[in-house]
Amino acid sequence: MASNTHPNPSHIMQVGTGFFATKTLLSAVELGLFSRLAAGPKTGVQLQRELELNPRATADFLDALVALGFLSRQGDSVVGTYGNTADTDAFLDRAKPTYVGGMLEFCNQRLYRIWGDLTQALRSGQPQSEMKSGESFFAAVYADEKRLEQFLGAMAGIQMGAFAALSSKFDFSPYKTLCDVGGAGAALCTLLAGTHEHLSLTSFDLPVVAPIAERNIRQRGLQERISVASGDFFADPLPRADVIVMGNILHDWNLEKKLHLLQAAYDALPAGGVLIAIENIIDDARSQNAFGLLMSLNMLLELGDGFDYTGADFAGWTRQIGFKQTSVMPLAGPTSAAIAYK
Repeated sequence: MASNTHPNPSHIMQVGTGFFATKTLLSAVELGLFSRLAAGPKTGVQLQRELELNPRATADFLDALVALGFLSRQGDSVVGTYGNTADTDAFLDRAKPTYVGGMLEFCNQRLYRIWGDLTQALRSGQPQSEMKSGESFFAAVYADEKRLEQFLGAMAGIQMGAFAALSSKFDFSPYKTLCDVGGAGAALCTLLAGTHEHLSLTSFDLPVVAPIAERNIRQRGLQERISVASGDFFADPLPRADVIVMGNILHDWNLEKKLHLLQAAYDALPAGGVLIAIENIIDDARSQNAFGLLMSLNMLLELGDGFDYTGADFAGWTRQIGFKQTSVMPLAGPTSAAIAYK
């Protein structure tokens, strides 16, 4: 029987022009629009003046954000008042601890341009970041305090939803100590300190990161609950703990270095201890988690040989190391926790 459906280009065009909407949102974050509206609605005329927008652009920019669901509007275009939605007020106001815009700032200033060279990366298999000129991505980021702050803010922003889901879904009650490896600004540890009071927490990262983590911990008054440890996870043993977490760490590296990190975690855990890798775990069929697959392409663009992986990949690697049991726990959106028990 002939099908009544006909080919439709809508999805093709939506994805193909998706960068229109992407850049509109990223520019709004860059301009601080949502932070300005956190105190209350403003007219388009006020926003035009405060954001120094050109009159030609104001109506289209603000009304596009309304149509995209990022702003509300009362009254007519420009002369009416614009306000944040519940989501943009919660997550895109820089003054709130729930701000996730650090990742969007990172996308705007860095990833948006690097992705413009995807075709070259697909053909060459080579990164399109600083590494094209022989410079290390991490060396470049960690050598500049401002870039490091932005990077750590981006990592916190993209992971907070997953961290919150992990806190509520995973049973931490059998464990006493936890170490977040690559803990950056201690975002996970500060979250868990408020939700699992029995845990003794350690945030582990390079020495240059320690002052940022310590400042964040002090600001929340959690010095007695969280310690900061410094080291290089490729050169130094990891702090011993009942639970070791790696959030968006494994996907940065090639298989050899992934196995090194898994072995280091195994060595730092007691019998019965657990490793939790928080990543955009790709489904085993490699056909459903589009974001995980796109993130793996992002690793190609940024680092060359880093890649994201499936739950089956993780299970095979960890069993090779000596872990006894694995599982995958869905967290928020495309993110899951790959869990291995020693």
